Amino acid sequence: MNGLEASLSEEVRSRLLLDAITDYAIYMLSPDGVVTSWNVGAQRLKRYRPAEIIGRHFSEFYTPEDRAAGLPVRALKVAGEVGRFENEGWRVRKDGTQFWANVVVDAIRSPEGSLIGFAKITRDLSERRQTQQALLDSEEQFRRLVNGVTDYALYMLSPEGIVTNWNAGAERIKGYTR
Repeated sequence: MNGLEASLSEEVRSRLLLDAITDYAIYMLSPDGVVTSWNVGAQRLKRYRPAEIIGRHFSEFYTPEDRAAGLPVRALKVAGEVGRFENEGWRVRKDGTQFWANVVVDAIRSPEGSLIGFAKITRDLSERRQTQQALLDSEEQFRRLVNGVTDYALYMLSPEGIVTNWNAGAERIKGYTR
């Protein structure tokens, strides 16, 4: 450890570490879900400055549907009971835009074991979800194309020679139903 590192308090080093992480929103919640800390990644991802969000309830990040279904309350309940809650779903930024997120809520306990709050980590998975959705859409489009062909028998075989896919053309030409 150099002289500068040695002179920094543990609290300052922890703050520097958290603020260096910009791809993840990392913040703390009180036991009842009020935001008590906010890192640079949270500001970048959710677009609230610390002064705008600290002291407000974290349920603001959930869609109205998820709030109505009680998801924020359930997240804290599960994390409080079992120590951790993890979920993927839509989350809301300050401007109202939504993004697909992976959310982890971990209970923070005192040395005596009492619940003193929660650590919450949110990661934006929108790009991955868009890629997965594009792949699913492409596969569905291909499936419809193949199944719509009636002039040719198109079917797939497994390496063992078992028929795994059979189109309408195969039914018409070969006489066997799927």
